[in-house]
Amino acid sequence: MIIRNATLEDAPRLVEIYDYYVQKTAITFEYQTPSVIAFQQRMKKAMEMYPYLVIVNNNTIMGYAYAGHLNVREAYDWSCEMTIYLDPSARKKGYGKKLYFALEEACKKMGITNFYACIGYPQKDDGYLTKNSAQFHAHLGYKENGYFHHCGYKFHRWYDMIWMEKIVDVVEHPKPIIPYPNIKETNR
Repeated sequence: MIIRNATLEDAPRLVEIYDYYVQKTAITFEYQTPSVIAFQQRMKKAMEMYPYLVIVNNNTIMGYAYAGHLNVREAYDWSCEMTIYLDPSARKKGYGKKLYFALEEACKKMGITNFYACIGYPQKDDGYLTKNSAQFHAHLGYKENGYFHHCGYKFHRWYDMIWMEKIVDVVEHPKPIIPYPNIKETNR
């Protein structure tokens, strides 16, 4: 198993993974799976500044994770939103933890100190959404810091959303963030 930087050529497999979550779950509140070209545009935008990683086992991408802007205002530069999706067959096998740890380490090298996750949250578990993502993040040290009621409507029902955060460093006068593409390959 290896973790590496994603490339735009990975997009067809990443869309295949993401399609499951769009079509069969309320983990994402998106209704339509993006085309490969649209997905590549999203990847390219994220990769201008942040890490975008894939985890590979036996030459097959089993999941991906990336960071993105929490907010476009400069004062938020030391914070980012974290996202992860795994092939359904890869869940509960340690892939997610390894991939998320690698993403967090890459973000720390950039100088990012605050990690956030926006998570669909059911009032009670159902066939489309469980509390597993929130439990996964809590296991990794994230704390719930925001709760939004009935903010996502998918599959003819309302879902809540929570924000979770992990503060990894408190710096009185932080240095400017280093864009991930500017970090030398040996330091990634």
